[in-house]
Amino acid sequence: MKHMGGTGSFPIDLVLFGMIAAFLVLRLRSILGKRTGFERPPQPYQPAGPAMGAPIIEGRAEPTPSAARPLPDVASPTGQALLRMQQLDQKFAPDGFLNGAEKAFGMIVTSFAAGDRASLRNLLSDETYSAFDGAITAREQAQQTQRTEIRATQSATIEEAEVRGNVGQITVRFVTDQINVTLDSKGNPVAGTDAVTEITDIWTFQRDLTSPNPAWRMIAARTA
Repeated sequence: MKHMGGTGSFPIDLVLFGMIAAFLVLRLRSILGKRTGFERPPQPYQPAGPAMGAPIIEGRAEPTPSAARPLPDVASPTGQALLRMQQLDQKFAPDGFLNGAEKAFGMIVTSFAAGDRASLRNLLSDETYSAFDGAITAREQAQQTQRTEIRATQSATIEEAEVRGNVGQITVRFVTDQINVTLDSKGNPVAGTDAVTEITDIWTFQRDLTSPNPAWRMIAARTA
């Protein structure tokens, strides 16, 4: 859904991120089964096997730690925006934000898949929450369930950052290995695949940097 903050000082920032989307996106792939600008439409079910163009990973290994993440050049527009954020909030740190954002990503995906509206409410902007809520409702009405597993996070990098007044906005690119399958009322797969597939998501987070509330909220998400 892979257009929607961090840790370091962010695990607190981003649980602060709302609770880190507690399971939130367990399935933001087939997760948002309809195209609302936040997810791609459900794909026909594909049984596990050599998937064209997508690496298949065997077993049920636990998610692996992300590789070292390079930060934007301080002289770039994005780097300058991050410096401005640090001026507005001395507790803000880009690397900490990324740690929190990665946790929030996993929680939002998990919560979405689980239909956990309470967790999602704290992690998303009003407009984004409305879209997620609508997708969950549609899934419930169709008597479908979503199974999503994040097997590994390959990378989480800051793509863009900007400050408007006191409001900071950061866009992060997540590359993860996931399993996403939508099941009907009888437990039969109707969309997605039970093979591990590499997925790239681009999420944007936002926060008033002068607010005592350290929570960043996801305001947009898309799959690259």
